[in-house]
Amino acid sequence: MRKGLVVAGLLGAAASAPALADVKAGADAWGRGDFPAAVREWQPLADKGDPDAQFNMAQAYKLGRGVPQDLTRAEMLYAKAAAQGHLQAGDNYGLLLFQRGQHAAALPYIRAASDRGDPRSQYLLGLAYFNADGVNKDWVRAYALESLAAQPTSGAPGLPQAKAALSEMDKYIAIEDRQRAISLATELAAQVEANRQRQLAAVDLGTPNPPVVTTSTATPVRAVPTGMAGNMRPAQGVIREPAPAPVMPREPAPRPVLATAAPVGLPPAPAPRVAAPRPAPMAVAVAEPAPKATPMPAPKPTPAPKPALAPKPAPHAVPVGGPWKLQLGAFGVAGNADALWARVKSMPEIAGHPRANVPVGKVMRLLATGYSEENAQSACRKLTGAGLSCMAVKD
Repeated sequence: MRKGLVVAGLLGAAASAPALADVKAGADAWGRGDFPAAVREWQPLADKGDPDAQFNMAQAYKLGRGVPQDLTRAEMLYAKAAAQGHLQAGDNYGLLLFQRGQHAAALPYIRAASDRGDPRSQYLLGLAYFNADGVNKDWVRAYALESLAAQPTSGAPGLPQAKAALSEMDKYIAIEDRQRAISLATELAAQVEANRQRQLAAVDLGTPNPPVVTTSTATPVRAVPTGMAGNMRPAQGVIREPAPAPVMPREPAPRPVLATAAPVGLPPAPAPRVAAPRPAPMAVAVAEPAPKATPMPAPKPTPAPKPALAPKPAPHAVPVGGPWKLQLGAFGVAGNADALWARVKSMPEIAGHPRANVPVGKVMRLLATGYSEENAQSACRKLTGAGLSCMAVKD
């Protein structure tokens, strides 16, 4: 597929071929640490409107490498590249707008990136739904999006900020809504995979950006807003930087009171039954011996046997396991699920519990089974504390 992507990127006008080569040359210079040389390659192409060069120059201005740091100029270049259909530029442009407080302007970009599986955008969109920031409050969708952002993908760890947000949301969202959120997260993961496949096919065919499927109750948005050109060629040698640490959520609405059911104990063991003692044998009178006869001693009575105790009933066996499960993730690639299971199966919270794979569309849910509710919640708290994604579920 990688070869197909490169070929697809060369299907444009013949005049664009040298530009693509220069973008790659700039990326090579960047990789060597020669940032000024990279900028010299990209700047003329960016001035001529090449979206890959515009994106790379935006990265350079954002990081202050090869040029003085200038976030305003970086944002302008991201916007220009995004207007030509550069998806990564749109993602970064939306994040910058959001962090500047322009949430309404950022939301179409954030939502589009979230629908493509970008964890930073899933995290921010989850906060928006939790805090009713520019969208209607939807705690189920908020929890689902944070769950996706916290999941490791393609060898990359989950977003730490999303894991922290889930721990905070656990204090406010009822267990029933969290269960619904896990089901919704599985649906969203399947849609992300479908969107990726659709966009890869569009790249191979050189067609404009296809619509992105979404389950949001809001008006669906395209991967790139309507009216933007559909430049779907892959970025040649684009540069990346670590994801910025997004802001944490504002204080949410007052916490709902969660009713906890009283634990159901085992029935008391019946008192052991004791066998009634047998009566002692009655003494038999012995007649007086004849005169001058040597008296014979009376035989000693046989002692009564000790009363036998009935055996105690065996204690009720506590059932092993239970109907609760730990969902460790939802994966579009089976190998990622296998890798995660190999990593966690020997951990004390999971060792001895059977693995279950539950396919949902093109996505597979990875579960550890056989828990009581209390044990499942306790195990998830420990796994989350260890940096893993975990949700206690009861199918």
